[in-house]
Amino acid sequence: MGVVIPFEGGAEKAQPTLDALVKLTAQDMGLINDLILEKAQSHVELIPEIAGHLINSGGKRIRPMLTVAAARMCGYQGLHHIKLAMSVEFMHTATLLHDDVVDESDTRRGKEAARVIWGNQASVLVGDYLLGQAFKMMVETGSLECLRILSDAACIIAEGEVLQLAVSQDTSTTEDAYLRVVGAKTAALFSAAARVGGVISNRPRAEQEALESYGRNLGIAFQLVDDALDYSGTKAELGKSVGDDFRERKITLPVVLAFRRGATEERNFWKRTLEEGDQTEADLVYAQKLMERHGSLADTLERARHYGDMAKDALAIFAESEWKSALLEAVDFCIARSH
Repeated sequence: MGVVIPFEGGAEKAQPTLDALVKLTAQDMGLINDLILEKAQSHVELIPEIAGHLINSGGKRIRPMLTVAAARMCGYQGLHHIKLAMSVEFMHTATLLHDDVVDESDTRRGKEAARVIWGNQASVLVGDYLLGQAFKMMVETGSLECLRILSDAACIIAEGEVLQLAVSQDTSTTEDAYLRVVGAKTAALFSAAARVGGVISNRPRAEQEALESYGRNLGIAFQLVDDALDYSGTKAELGKSVGDDFRERKITLPVVLAFRRGATEERNFWKRTLEEGDQTEADLVYAQKLMERHGSLADTLERARHYGDMAKDALAIFAESEWKSALLEAVDFCIARSH
């Protein structure tokens, strides 16, 4: 897909970036990164080796930045948000290690997946270690509410993994069923990451719930854009090969929409390639053509924009500030990745 830059008043409108969020959170993220490196250590040498492989692989760390930005927007002046943000990042890293085992993925962020180098057993166990460290940090903040929110998120993410197994390679999966998976697997941690920033700041429940809504809707939008990019992006954008979801026979929203709108012959194509796993080299291109024919990529992105708008609306309760502006631009950046 080409780059589309709208014009207003004859001047180019700058593409949204994460620059403002990265700049504002830089000092806190430095502390978080130090804590991440410290807590990833163990006298068992394989643990820091595997953890470091993924931690240092170039992820944007959007989720811990959400915790920092939410807390700072709420006026928080302490340091407990650092431990909470580290917990969020460790939870995310653990789920990536586990996901790659479940999905039998060979790459992660453009590098060999940990499971390919060290094996499935080591990857799962190191993921468990990181989860343990995350919960230790939550306890150290002394906030039972933050512990409850992040514990709930851990349970919901696990439920999402199991739910995804239930719909895996099932072309009859509905849009509602797929969105339940996304809400659990992806949006739950975005939501919790944002909400605990308000909780640790002792903000009113209405503000906490607004942050939760912001994170949840941002997370859904983020995943839907990823779904579309897997069929239309570039390797540089994805950190993996285009079409990996197709090759791994994942049922994502573009597939759900294309299958639902397709003729019998087209539905048989999806059943052969995704349910039966009978794929040829030409099948990915044909899958992309079907998505173009039925508008499933465009409609997936339209849904992403809808959730992005709801994320931005959720922040209306907060006073204007540089932190709020950065969080709003983070939504626009998420959507702009699709252009």
